[in-house]
Amino acid sequence: MSNQNSPETPNQEEPRKVPLPGSEREPAPGARDILGLVDPARRIEATVVLRRQEEMTEVPSSPISKDELASRYGASSDDLDLAVRTFAGLGLDIADADAASRRIRLEGTVEQLSSVFGTSLDELTSRAPDGNTVTHRHRTGGLHIPEVLDGVVVAVLGLDDRPQARAQFHAIPLAATGTSYTPPQLGMIYNFPSDTDGSGQVVAILELGGGFGQADLDAYFLGLGIPTPDISAVGVDGGANQPGQDPSGADGEVLLDIEVVGALAPKASIVVYFAPNTDAGFLDAIIAASHASPAPAAISISWGQSEDAWTAQARTAFDQAMADAAALGVTVTAAAGDNGSADGVTDHRDHADFPASSPHVLACGGTRLTADVQTGAISSETVWNDGPNSATGGGYSDVFPVPSWQSGVAGHAKHKPAPRNPGRGVPDVCGVADPQTGYRVRVDGKDMVIGGTSAVAPLWAALIARLAQASNRRFGLIQPLLYQNGTHPASGFHDITVGSNGSYRAGVGWDPCTGLGSPDGKALLQLVQSAS
Repeated sequence: MSNQNSPETPNQEEPRKVPLPGSEREPAPGARDILGLVDPARRIEATVVLRRQEEMTEVPSSPISKDELASRYGASSDDLDLAVRTFAGLGLDIADADAASRRIRLEGTVEQLSSVFGTSLDELTSRAPDGNTVTHRHRTGGLHIPEVLDGVVVAVLGLDDRPQARAQFHAIPLAATGTSYTPPQLGMIYNFPSDTDGSGQVVAILELGGGFGQADLDAYFLGLGIPTPDISAVGVDGGANQPGQDPSGADGEVLLDIEVVGALAPKASIVVYFAPNTDAGFLDAIIAASHASPAPAAISISWGQSEDAWTAQARTAFDQAMADAAALGVTVTAAAGDNGSADGVTDHRDHADFPASSPHVLACGGTRLTADVQTGAISSETVWNDGPNSATGGGYSDVFPVPSWQSGVAGHAKHKPAPRNPGRGVPDVCGVADPQTGYRVRVDGKDMVIGGTSAVAPLWAALIARLAQASNRRFGLIQPLLYQNGTHPASGFHDITVGSNGSYRAGVGWDPCTGLGSPDGKALLQLVQSAS
């Protein structure tokens, strides 16, 4: 159902409105230079998310088809038709309506959308999650929806287009590091399964800015002695592959992600989804990637932000989208953050990073690694912590409860006990992330070393693709398999027991710094094969 236009004579009667729970927006950090109301005639878009027709209380144990996802967990035809008729009757254009992902893409003027959702939009400058100053549309407070859609609509995203997330990476010049590794060296150190290369698999990568040039990729893979992998770019909501020639900016994230996946799963097809850095753009990219055909074995996400910097409606919509991905057999890997247990928040409290804190995401923390690149032997692997703004994220969610597969797992505290009622623990797994022992990559013509948990998400995505190839199965939500040994050192991992990320310290078994540990790929393959 697409390209539907509003009726020539929409119903002009103003409908009764009710508040939309979870839509409350706080002022953007560092908001200043208010430029006034956004031009009421400017045309903008918004993403509306509808309720499920059946709640997904547990992710199906085996992957389901997109048709089954739509028929069981998508929007009902009655809800979709009602919402489309209601919004069209209010003069909005329906750019797209999809039952499987429960989304309606609305288009209209600022005046129309502000009126329909009971808000006003200012244009101002604020401080983006990466610290830069940006100009954007801005709203505060809650939204309202037509009363007839009360309970039917669960989220309205994109009216406020402030940047939603930051890339979780740290770049340093090649000459400034004492120890660094190529991704193939890390594949040997972490014992990735031999005779696997990602053949027959798809790995999706989500990017909210920047881009890549073919010359960089060709030069990088030539230097590794690897043919350049099959890499394609997909634009979402107007996003595009736009290299900015800034190695320390978003290009660094994009090239890091592609080069890590491409070097560790060189025969996989890599699809890079570019979307605007907004809550709506981010969500639409996740859905585009997870609903693609063929479906990816894994989606790598290296962008995130503290849980409290998201609206409740956005967190819910994202979590449900990633549950859908898991149901389709797609494993989503996400960086756990690069700013220690506080996640860069200055309220003297600890915070988990989202989307890594979603229980439907494999959250990836970071270590400092010393290993022999000739033999692959690890001599030391500890928690990555170079200071509050250069340390692995990790801790406990304030909004997501402990999932069943993590129940009974004890945390380890350094300066204080774990929260009295801890939620979902982050991360699940880890890998090298310290830029002082980081990844050798090429960005915008420059050879450099990059660290951060954003490097760990693509490393695990590549490993998932190789495990999928070797076992001829798709994993979706892989955590129940990984956590089956409870609090003891888990099979398939190097247990990290030394170091802290601020409030929390590493210990035997799972901990809120490095999760279950860094991978032993061959042992993980044995675990997968025995489980199947």
